[in-house]
This record gives sequence, C-alpha cells and structure tokens, in this order.
Amino acid sequence: MCTVGGGPDIGEVEQIVAKDYECLDCNNKFKGMGSRPRCPSCKSRNVKPA
Repeated sequence: MCTVGGGPDIGEVEQIVAKDYECLDCNNKFKGMGSRPRCPSCKSRNVKPA
C-alpha cells in the first residue's frame, strides 16, 4: 500500500491512552502502552499497573 504525505492510517489516535505502570525490578514509574510494556529505564517486562 502506498501513502503520500503521511504514514499509514491507524484509526482514532485520540482513543489510544497510555497507562501508568511500575517496574518491579527497578521501581521506576512510567506510562506505557500495549499488552506487554517494557520499562524505559532497565528494559524489563516485569511491570505491573500502578
């Protein structure tokens, strides 16, 4: 598929909401999206919703 002037249409971007998470390895609190967010500090997937 070819697009001109922009990226692919991913739908309603306004409805995508980041959720608060806490890393269980380094205790970093961050906002993440997706089904398996990764801690931006230590790259661990051992996180829980905050």
